[in-house]
Amino acid sequence: MTTRVLICDDSSLARKQMARALPANWNADVTFATDGRDALEKLRAGAGELMFLDLNMPEMDGYQVLEAVLKEDLPVLTIVVSGDIQPEARARVRKLGAIDFIKKPTDTDLVIKLLQDYGFLRPEELAQVTEQPDKQQAASTPGESPISLHEYLQEIANVAMGRSSDLLARLLRVFVKQPIPRVEMIARSELSMAISAAEEDSCYSAVCQGFTGAGIAGEALLLFSDASFNDMAELLHYEEMDPETVQVEVLMDMSSILFGAFLKGIGDQLDLKLGLGHPTVLGQHRQIGDLLEHHSTRQEKLLCIEISYELEDRDISCDMLVLLTEDSVPFLEQRLQYLVD
Repeated sequence: MTTRVLICDDSSLARKQMARALPANWNADVTFATDGRDALEKLRAGAGELMFLDLNMPEMDGYQVLEAVLKEDLPVLTIVVSGDIQPEARARVRKLGAIDFIKKPTDTDLVIKLLQDYGFLRPEELAQVTEQPDKQQAASTPGESPISLHEYLQEIANVAMGRSSDLLARLLRVFVKQPIPRVEMIARSELSMAISAAEEDSCYSAVCQGFTGAGIAGEALLLFSDASFNDMAELLHYEEMDPETVQVEVLMDMSSILFGAFLKGIGDQLDLKLGLGHPTVLGQHRQIGDLLEHHSTRQEKLLCIEISYELEDRDISCDMLVLLTEDSVPFLEQRLQYLVD
């Protein structure tokens, strides 16, 4: 008997990785959805009795898909596959009907175990389970173009962001909203204009930290809104310190939490150890353009990953930029080829 499987993720790399994690001799008819709306249309048409669902998607995210599945009573069992590994994220998807949760990148052995646990993989099939052969490795949405470097980095950043958000959530007992990372190639002189989360009339403080690894180099920047300092100081229990000292401590603590976890997440996925330099405060209580003035006179391009962190039910937000040198691009392209082959 054939099992109808729907894999829903806005990243073609993630869809490919999920398809490769399915067992080779499993009798399954696999369909792909590129976003939440696409998934619901295909479920209504009967394309899936088991769905592997991403959470962090544009237009309609995984939470909204789960809500629609419940409301419409669609006949599908859902396993969430996400880079957002916060305890609260896991709890929320279970309340919305998901039967289980897999963290990205996908673990083949765990997928096989869950298929067995939920009755999708029979004992006689289990005895012969292997990883998918080459024909499944190439699985993709019909007509789908090759994976670009930007999409590859966006998915890598999505997983790394999940790790840093999870650390922040556990330390502060909060829920961190998960944005979709932005990846683009920009000139250094255009950096301040490219930051989507920044408000022109607002003031920010910033800290930077350089990093290097075999084949790549760059720096991480944390831009922290001045309007967020009081709430953040309260969460970190810094209420009784001098205000200026508090703000520097907040900057350093936040950069330590977010830079360390994020860059380790990137390094782990690239199979690369990244060495971090010392964090440096670039400036305080200034507009974005002033804080990034040291970039404006340099003409070379940067590969920029931008993530805007926001704490739910708190007036706290910050923007993290990971800036990779143009010389890092060839190495990243080689890693891309290794990852998708």
